[in-house]
Amino acid sequence: MEAMETTEQAPSLINWELAASTAARLAPPGPALSPTEISMAVDNLRHMADASVPHVHEITGLESARDLRDSHVLVVDRATWSKANTQSFAVMMKPALEQLLARRRGPAITPAAAAVSGAITGSQLGAVLAFLSSKVLGQYDPFAALAPEAKVPPAGRLLLVAPNIITVERELNVDPDDFRLWVCLHEQTHRVQFAAAPWLRHHMLAEVEKLSQHLVGNVDTLMERAAAAAKSLRDRSASGTMPRRGAILDLLQGPEEKESISHLTAVMSLLEGHANVVMDAVDASIVPSVKTIRQRFNARSQDRGIVEKFIRNLLGLDAKMRQYTDGAKFVRAVVDQAGMQGFNRVWESADHLPTETEIHNPKQWLERMGL
Repeated sequence: MEAMETTEQAPSLINWELAASTAARLAPPGPALSPTEISMAVDNLRHMADASVPHVHEITGLESARDLRDSHVLVVDRATWSKANTQSFAVMMKPALEQLLARRRGPAITPAAAAVSGAITGSQLGAVLAFLSSKVLGQYDPFAALAPEAKVPPAGRLLLVAPNIITVERELNVDPDDFRLWVCLHEQTHRVQFAAAPWLRHHMLAEVEKLSQHLVGNVDTLMERAAAAAKSLRDRSASGTMPRRGAILDLLQGPEEKESISHLTAVMSLLEGHANVVMDAVDASIVPSVKTIRQRFNARSQDRGIVEKFIRNLLGLDAKMRQYTDGAKFVRAVVDQAGMQGFNRVWESADHLPTETEIHNPKQWLERMGL
């Protein structure tokens, strides 16, 4: 009975509906398009999503790319993207919310108090999603299918955010067909990854749950670790030694947390890097202006304003961009040494996933795999 009561109350710690509605209200407007233009763009993106699959199959050599029918491809607006992510977050965060509620049970956590807390966190999450909803071009979501209320195919769904794709292709002044196919190559690769490794979704959920257990379990020592971090900062400042980037955050994490974060970082670097390698493996016969697109796309990140750079840093988006680069270097190094067939051993089991150390030293992974 206790477990059932905790499960029912846990979602109230975050008001997911409020998060979605807040994101929809705060998201900046997309490009001005007529109904006809919107319909044409949606049809074109769906066509490009289908057209990209044979190229992903040829480049990766993964049979899972031959016939992708286990998941949906959806062309969405910013509000719908935010709503979809609240469903995924609810799945990923459920164990942590249940643990947190169990630790805080008692007179202080009344239904009214939980509702107030849920409204506050829901509004905060909505503000974050509003910012992100104007930046994301596409996203493969394997987790929403596990939400009981979501009508999603068993393997998940691929979301293409039409207003953002159109905005960026106009900013870069590149051919829309070329840019849309290029984006779809990246996003469809993620879809293929999870099809090639059906164990990967539950593995990542298990790792997120493990991390949440460490975070919730160590919450009582947070103030002690924060004090240690502050003391370290004072000592280094007094000695004239500036702390390295992320050093204070490291001190706020326990060893178990660091291990879980390191593993998840390695997995995300692998997935993003592999998708980047695929999208850049096409030549001008497939995407005629691919070199121009990549050059202008990379240069675009240097033109962000100070406020956006601050927000991106706060949300860890710059760290995510480094995952693209680090993961791509790993994939290219392995493929150069062992070929794509050798690299594809990474999808065989969780034991074959690279560690964060191996991401930065591909030779270690090759040796561990006997390649």
